[in-house]
Amino acid sequence: MDLRDFYLLAALIACLRLDSAIAQELIYTIREELPENVPIGNIPKDLNISHINAATGTSASLVYRLVSKAGDAPLVKVSSTTGEIFTTSNRIDREKLCAGASYAEENECFFELEVVILPNDFFRLIKIKIIVKDTNDNAPMFPSPVINISIPENTLINSRFPIPSATDPDTGFNGVQHYELLNGQSVFGLDIVETPEGEKWPQLIVQQNLDREQKDTYVMKIKVEDGGTPQKSSTAILQVTVSDVNDNRPVFKESQVEVHIPENAPVGTSVIQLHATDADIGSNAEIRYIFGAQVAPATKRFFALNNTTGLITVQRSLDREETAIHKVTVLASDGSSTPARATVTINVTDVNDNPPNIDLRYIISPINGTVYLSEKDPINTKIALITVSDKDTDVNGKVICFIEREVPFHLKAVYDNQYLLETSSLLDYEGTKEFSFKIVASDSGKPSLNQTALVRVKLEDENDNPPIFSQPVIELSVSENNRRGLYLTTISATDEDSGKNADIVYQLGPNASFFDLDRKTGVLTASRVFDREEQERFIFTVTARDNGTPPLQSQAAVIVTVLDENDNSPKFTHNHFQFFVSENLPKYSTVGVITVTDADAGENKAVTLSILNDNENFVLDPYSGVIKSNVSFDREQQSSYTFDVKAVDGGQPPRSSTAKVTINVMDVNDNSPVVIYPPSNTSFKLVPLSAIPGSVVAEVFAVDIDTGMNAELKYTIVSGNNKGLFRIDPVTGNITLEEKPTPNDVGLHRLVVNISDLGYPKSLHTLVLVFLYVNDTAGNASYIYDLIRRTMETPLDRTIGDSSQPYQNEDYLTIMIAIVAGAMVVIVVIFVTVLVRCRHASRFKAAQRSKQGAEWMSPNQENKQNKKKKRKKRKSPKSSLLNFVTIEESKPDDAVHEPINGTISLPAELEEQSIGRFDWGTAPPTTFKPNSPDLAKHYKSASPQSAFHLKPDTPVSVKKHHVIQELPLDNTFVGGCDTLSKRSSTSSDHFSASECSSQGGFKTKGPLHTRQNFPHVMLCVHQNKQN
Repeated sequence: MDLRDFYLLAALIACLRLDSAIAQELIYTIREELPENVPIGNIPKDLNISHINAATGTSASLVYRLVSKAGDAPLVKVSSTTGEIFTTSNRIDREKLCAGASYAEENECFFELEVVILPNDFFRLIKIKIIVKDTNDNAPMFPSPVINISIPENTLINSRFPIPSATDPDTGFNGVQHYELLNGQSVFGLDIVETPEGEKWPQLIVQQNLDREQKDTYVMKIKVEDGGTPQKSSTAILQVTVSDVNDNRPVFKESQVEVHIPENAPVGTSVIQLHATDADIGSNAEIRYIFGAQVAPATKRFFALNNTTGLITVQRSLDREETAIHKVTVLASDGSSTPARATVTINVTDVNDNPPNIDLRYIISPINGTVYLSEKDPINTKIALITVSDKDTDVNGKVICFIEREVPFHLKAVYDNQYLLETSSLLDYEGTKEFSFKIVASDSGKPSLNQTALVRVKLEDENDNPPIFSQPVIELSVSENNRRGLYLTTISATDEDSGKNADIVYQLGPNASFFDLDRKTGVLTASRVFDREEQERFIFTVTARDNGTPPLQSQAAVIVTVLDENDNSPKFTHNHFQFFVSENLPKYSTVGVITVTDADAGENKAVTLSILNDNENFVLDPYSGVIKSNVSFDREQQSSYTFDVKAVDGGQPPRSSTAKVTINVMDVNDNSPVVIYPPSNTSFKLVPLSAIPGSVVAEVFAVDIDTGMNAELKYTIVSGNNKGLFRIDPVTGNITLEEKPTPNDVGLHRLVVNISDLGYPKSLHTLVLVFLYVNDTAGNASYIYDLIRRTMETPLDRTIGDSSQPYQNEDYLTIMIAIVAGAMVVIVVIFVTVLVRCRHASRFKAAQRSKQGAEWMSPNQENKQNKKKKRKKRKSPKSSLLNFVTIEESKPDDAVHEPINGTISLPAELEEQSIGRFDWGTAPPTTFKPNSPDLAKHYKSASPQSAFHLKPDTPVSVKKHHVIQELPLDNTFVGGCDTLSKRSSTSSDHFSASECSSQGGFKTKGPLHTRQNFPHVMLCVHQNKQN
């Protein structure tokens, strides 16, 4: 086993001992010249890296970091979160990256990089090898744009002459692949010869005999193409000069020569002596040595060729690490067209002339060359990735790496030439604040060469001690009504850290808007005036925070108690207390409770009550505020009592306040509703057949002199509406049409309306009659009034339609008998006249006719005069109103369902007395609006009227005569609006006049409420046009 095999085996064993969980390797292949952000690979996916900590079973966020040298322009970038590898804006040029490689060989071009995975629990070092494949980004080029070739004139057909080959920096199929001769003029052709190394040499073929005397120069173009996609090409001018004959070419003894020379060979050292012979003599045998066109310019810089002797010497210092093999093509020419060719391979052998190189790449970024670590960093914290290398080979390139002295750091091998600089023990800032040590790399050459790298590490103090308050709870007390800025206390805390970690600032927590705290000194002051009645205690927190990173803080609770001062007077819950008592409440009963509060505390809020000006009608408990009566209440004698109450607290000096108290004596329901409208007893309203459902056809309005709910009224139809043709509003009393009248509904309808209050504990009520006449017109008013008089004989719990129909049938029978009798009389008269005319002579005809004319006309004249007198007698005022019967009923428990018992009584002066109306003299005082009409005068009728009431507790007699107002024939009531509305409020209920529509409609401004005191009533009447 030679020395080289030994080193390979040692490297293999070292690789096997590496921690595969820490060091791994990836290989990617890309093409050169890729644009920016092209994905190359995904480290976690390609290595199947799990984000789950095997020890704890929890998920962690991994950080992928590219280890790069300061100042380098990275060719790729790595996403720190996903581990994906992308290209950067720096162009990857294979020809530039692998400039030392020979283009004649398919050498693998690659570059390497390292990626670390953090944090320490997941740490891995990934070594990535990226192989760069060639792209066709270079066109093949000839050595010169003009190529000159000299060909002897005696050259035979099919003779070949070499043409300088084109070169292409690309490799493989992207290199030179094809030559083409353009404009060969059929004299020359082109052939390609491929060498064992894969080079393609173009040769010019003579296809016709040459004659220099006829033409000594040929100008053509030669084109070279590569095999890439897209294909690239270039052209050069090929100029052929026909010369005289030299028919023997030089010949080398060896066409392939290989030599070795150490890299430290001095300038001028001979490499090899080439020798070629020529069978010609004279000038044609003079040989000249030159480098071939394929020799790289860099090779020509290192070696010199003597043109006469063929000696190759070193003309520049060699460096095996830069180029280990040089291939030189030497041409030996005697001036003929075909020179001899020899290839010399120069191998530069290694010398231990390169010290090891230390590539220090920091994982923790240094600041001004110093790495800063925290004293709390754990063991095995990664600081830097160290890569050592040696350009020498074999033993000269074997490098070991170590730290020169004892420090809490060590080097951990991850590859055979890479190490991780880690912490080897816990760091203590208080023990040692700074470390400075050298990392040494030494090779195994003779003599050994080494290299050092200086590492500086400074420790940072950790803020691991929070501020501590001397007291966790701070209790203070301060009197209210203080001045602003009053000093309260000084809050202080201490911190065991040093430097800025011990600088403490204070801050108030929430709910501390009444206080100010100096952030540096901790002085606590009052920023506002305290009012114990608004807030008696303030509880808030104070935070002490140091300036460490991250800052630490602690809190203390502050409790500030506000002491009371007598700065509030007693306060009654009401400035005016109103209590309501029943007028039958016995003496010494509780009538109310006075409530008073004092916002102060202690003795300052102890309140004593007293009555100021009552004349001993009431007794007040000075502590509980209970008021008891010292009198018996009688609302009729006194409806309310008013006095003042005083409250005095126990403060020094004492404070007081007063309030007004009113005791209201409540009413008892002892009055029945009184009908205001309709005010008469025999009026009616016309309901035309064209009336639409929902229209108001009549109104009923009553008042109750009681108050409150005792005066709230409800209207209901208790009789006369069997067909359901009408409906009454229970609140307003408006009677509306429920259905459209039909011819079957024609006639007089009597509605019995019950008006009841909502009194407690017993409701009182009154009945009223409403007459409605359904017909298109009311031309014969006397007939209608006669029907109304006849309906008085019908009991109230029966419908008048059953008794009124016979009257109509009897009238029709009388009329029919009169018509028949009249017709009979006329027939008899005519018959007698005919007999007389037959018996008497013609002289008596004129007299007979005159007599008959006098007998027929006289009654008519008399009837006309009688009719005129009747019309004149019955002419009524323009403003005729309905007259109704007002019924007072006994007070049953249920006015709707109990039988109606009542008596209609007629006064003796029936024919002379005017209509019955409400007794305004006995009613409570009433307030009318200006220009209110006199109701009695307003509702007078020209016809004799009767006024009667159904007396309570009087049985109804069906045989009593009903008085019906006699209206003139030309007086037809077509509409009216007697409207009353009521308005209520929480303090008092008033009657207010409602609006009157021009169509006789009924409008109200609000719900109906009645009130005993001061009802406001306004009646609106429409006059009727005479027919």
